[in-house]
Amino acid sequence: MTAKWLTLAVFVLMACAPLASAASGEAGTDVNPDEAEVPFSIVERTTPSQDGEAWELTVTLDDDAHANGTVLTVTTQICLNNGVCDPPVNQEATLSEDGQTYTVALTPPSDHTYVNWRVKATYDEDNSENFPQGDWYKTWSTCYYEDGAYGGVHAEGDGCNVPGSGSGESESALPHLGAISASLALFAAAAGRQRRPQA
Repeated sequence: MTAKWLTLAVFVLMACAPLASAASGEAGTDVNPDEAEVPFSIVERTTPSQDGEAWELTVTLDDDAHANGTVLTVTTQICLNNGVCDPPVNQEATLSEDGQTYTVALTPPSDHTYVNWRVKATYDEDNSENFPQGDWYKTWSTCYYEDGAYGGVHAEGDGCNVPGSGSGESESALPHLGAISASLALFAAAAGRQRRPQA
């Protein structure tokens, strides 16, 4: 195998590492904003998040930010126990009558690890800032897979038993097998295409 293909194989295997691992903080411990460093505060938030149950977040702008015409956009991302994260979604918020308080809601799917969320503040003259920058705040689920084990209030042995989730089971044998299989299939297809004789 040439050095090029060996490098590609190593890259594929690294890409198959648990994508849902926590970027910061400790597994099961929510990541929250430091309210001294952001122009908003949390009024209410569902924690932990639960499969199939509404997760809600309500934040309110600080008085000064509200007076200056600051507008918030809340973005969420769901990560699953199989190591895959959905694309980020800008949520449509419900605003209070005075436009100072924002509420978003979503329903996490079965077998989710956590809900990532962040806030974009758009100031006067269209200047904006993301909170946090380059990362996410995080609400862990009632049953999550992290570092080779399940945790959370609904973790049960080698899987999850979430009330109302249907089977009460989780794919616990190899949570990342799907991602690995897909990546190896792509690698094999690329290798086969490269070996095809030129016309």
